[in-house]
Amino acid sequence: MKLNYLLLDVFTRERLKGNQLAVVCKADGLLDGEMQAIAREFNLSETVFLLKPHVERNTAAVRIFTPEVELPFAGHPTVGASVVLGLQNKVTAVRIEEKIGLITALFEKTDKRSGEARFALPRLPTRIAPLEDRAAIALALGIERDEIGCGVYHPAVYSAGVEFHLVPVRDASVLARVALNMGQWAHTFPHGHHSVYIFTETPNEADNDLAARMFSPGMGLAEDPGTGAAAAALIGLLSEHADIGTGQVDYVLRQGHEMGRPCRITIQLRKDNDVLIHGGIGGHAVIVGEGALDLEA
Repeated sequence: MKLNYLLLDVFTRERLKGNQLAVVCKADGLLDGEMQAIAREFNLSETVFLLKPHVERNTAAVRIFTPEVELPFAGHPTVGASVVLGLQNKVTAVRIEEKIGLITALFEKTDKRSGEARFALPRLPTRIAPLEDRAAIALALGIERDEIGCGVYHPAVYSAGVEFHLVPVRDASVLARVALNMGQWAHTFPHGHHSVYIFTETPNEADNDLAARMFSPGMGLAEDPGTGAAAAALIGLLSEHADIGTGQVDYVLRQGHEMGRPCRITIQLRKDNDVLIHGGIGGHAVIVGEGALDLEA
């Protein structure tokens, strides 16, 4: 069996920046364990497998794997897969069946190897639990207790399909010097895959509103350059404190700068009578390579 694949950089317009992604095409013949093994072989934060859709009018079904687990939803694989499908099918919208549900992504071509995709969240974020032990959080992140918190934001657990422990910190300098202490990690961050999204506001940076870093040892990720599912969870916390009753707010978030893989993620939220009714994630992606997996015995 030989399977063609593409390599993309996502949440960036520049090759060799952003978050890397492998997209395996025409993967219908693969078993679950084979997909997991291929994702482990690529050893990227995520690998996407494109399958025939269950419903004919949809564009494709996808499966998303980290090196260790399958995810029902993830942002940078959705953006990357949408750009690939948009380019291949020469369309401006794609309908993707993910385990979380159907996602419709709007696609705009930049050139024959790149484009931008934006999609509405298939599941709006919900608050799962508070995070109240700031001393434990500070110890786990290698920062001071009084450096936790940013403006109106306080630590909490949210999910838009994947659970994240959201930890606001005082400013970008604190974010840059986070140093993980794994001894109490699972106890301090007990939900889901023990994933932590550390973020701050960036009022002194002209090109973005927020900055973040994501760590998820439970997914097999030391640090992820750009995490759409975490940004989707963050929409829940942003919405709680957005100074609008009815209307829309747009943000630009940077991630991955500390890794030398800068990502730019666009975030959108809309409220009606103080209730969140829409969340959106977007970004650019560019194809940087292609090849074939040779799985013949």
